[in-house]
Amino acid sequence: MEERRQGISGSSLKLIAVVTMLIDHIAATVLTRFLITGGGGQAATEWWKLYQTMRGIGRIAFPIYCFLLVEGFTHTRSRGKYAVRLFLFALVSEIPFDLAFHSKVLEFGYQNVFFTLFLGLLTIIFLSEVEKKQGWHIGLRMFFFAGIVVAGMTVAYALKTDYSYYGVMCIVVLYLFRGRRQVQVLAGCASFCWWELPAVAAFIPIYFYNGKRGWNIKYFFYLFYPVHLLVLYFICVVLGTAAIPVV
Repeated sequence: MEERRQGISGSSLKLIAVVTMLIDHIAATVLTRFLITGGGGQAATEWWKLYQTMRGIGRIAFPIYCFLLVEGFTHTRSRGKYAVRLFLFALVSEIPFDLAFHSKVLEFGYQNVFFTLFLGLLTIIFLSEVEKKQGWHIGLRMFFFAGIVVAGMTVAYALKTDYSYYGVMCIVVLYLFRGRRQVQVLAGCASFCWWELPAVAAFIPIYFYNGKRGWNIKYFFYLFYPVHLLVLYFICVVLGTAAIPVV
């Protein structure tokens, strides 16, 4: 127990996710447009290596958000309010996301990651309800369980959310092994390694999560997502590259 108390708090995990996400999005928006327009000259190869490195670092963010989503679901007093909050921030973030990545005010071909997290949350909410049906036959529970997971993944795919059905699947995996940290970490690594190998590094800080909330600055992490996307878009405006879509 002492080791857990000396580990990494939830707010520290969120900061890791925020910093790595920012690095990723700088590369995906500003640096990508710089390379498309022929920036870098003779040093273009080095800029490309920097781009790849930054995108690799950015892969750390999403598994942490998935893990914290499951933790939030487990400890929240109102799962309904939690879902509504995620959905509202998904809506608020869509215009900044579309400007930063599509150079449009609205683009329905690809949706921001809050929609993926929202769908993942809805999926595990329904799964938790099935888990409560101890009186049901095991076959019936497994049928509904599989149907809910497939439905969540299908909706994410149909809406073309960031990380698509993979994201929902990984949230479900982390949910299924909640409360057993070592197994959860191994399962999380397995669920990411076959399609997003650099993301496996995220499970190092996740393993050392101590179960404590840390600093109570919850809404900073929600607001950071749309705000930083707007800032990156306006940087591109200043650089004269904002009209170039990158997704």
